[in-house]
Amino acid sequence: ADTMAGSPSAVQALLRRVWEPAKTAAAKELKAIEALASADPLFPQAAPVEPWDWRFYAEKVRQTEFDLDEEAVKPYLALENVLGAAFDVAGKLFGLRFVEVTTREGTPSYHPDVRIFEVRQSDQQSELVAVFLFDTFARPFKQSGAWMSEFRTQHYAEKEEGGGRVFPIVINNNNFVKSTAGSGRPPLLSLDDATTLFHEFGHACHGMLSDVRFERLAGTSVLRDFVELPSQLMEHWLLQPEVLSAHAKHWETGEPIPAGLVAKIEAAQLCGKGFGTVEYLSCALVDQALHALPASELEGLDLADFERDQLARLGMPPQIIMRHRLPHFQHLFSSSAYAAAYYVYLWAEVLDADAFDAFLESPGGCFDQETAKRLRSCIYASGGSVEPGQAFRNFRGRDPSVVPMLRKKLGLTSKETAATTSPQAANC
Repeated sequence: ADTMAGSPSAVQALLRRVWEPAKTAAAKELKAIEALASADPLFPQAAPVEPWDWRFYAEKVRQTEFDLDEEAVKPYLALENVLGAAFDVAGKLFGLRFVEVTTREGTPSYHPDVRIFEVRQSDQQSELVAVFLFDTFARPFKQSGAWMSEFRTQHYAEKEEGGGRVFPIVINNNNFVKSTAGSGRPPLLSLDDATTLFHEFGHACHGMLSDVRFERLAGTSVLRDFVELPSQLMEHWLLQPEVLSAHAKHWETGEPIPAGLVAKIEAAQLCGKGFGTVEYLSCALVDQALHALPASELEGLDLADFERDQLARLGMPPQIIMRHRLPHFQHLFSSSAYAAAYYVYLWAEVLDADAFDAFLESPGGCFDQETAKRLRSCIYASGGSVEPGQAFRNFRGRDPSVVPMLRKKLGLTSKETAATTSPQAANC
């Protein structure tokens, strides 16, 4: 099979192992939501919580239980500081330094907002590894969302052309909002936006650090359920104490982010994870079920009926709806690459959680140099030249474990994690 999972049964095993714990976590969240809703004089008495109520009261739960105001975090996440943090992480992990160049120095740019950086090794040779473009602001007619792409993919030139490494030209696009002209305030990011920046930068590092012969196997040209590993893994460094203390500073005063605010952010990491996991997993499970249908059953298929029947079979909580309903679920039909592949994000979470544990288990912590060296050579540099399961084993020394993901995503203890391997949990 052209996926790391190898078979539909392996995908089902992972999805079903997480499904019941996710519903349990969502049920706990529901109790807190119901308590707040019943105390709200504007909420109809004795009425059940409906899907359209969930996010409203979930935010109130977050504010009440964790006293975390997103607006209080933003002043410490100025765009320039977060970008500097990403560059610093790449420097400490991979020995990279980012040197900004300007159009005045003869470097062309397609828009004034685009910033251009030479990416060089921090050694005496100062080898040019890549060129990195950063197109971060929203503007008219620009595609929405955030993504990484390449203007030139890494490869090695033919012998008659010198045979050397041809450096890639990589770009990160975001759609952050510019500061109001004359306000004197830099662009400030939410924690979600900062995570997105780190995520896309992880994809960029995958492209920039590529070191294979052929373009077809370079950088992000890997199997669909492996490509999110380098990006999701990079997200882990954003909230590391070493990174926050160095870069999360108030844009006006320069004061570092208070320890109390960091503690609130950490405590709130699991807030709403049950809901988010259920709305995601329901899509992934229905996606698998739809693609498992024989061709003879597709003619005249009523998607609404199919969706309803599948959700009933899964025991979908009525207070939560699928993140993407079937008629507008682009992953199902936008291209063959994503057919039956919505599961890849969870698969990558298994990989990234386990991979980051390799750093936490190392004597040097999150910037352990031996672990970082293996990470670069086995994951970020190898592209599709090595089978992804083998690439992970080369880095980790074993197959990936689902345990770190269950701990990180749903806060499961070792005992609870072990329970998910039971036949009852595996065959929900």
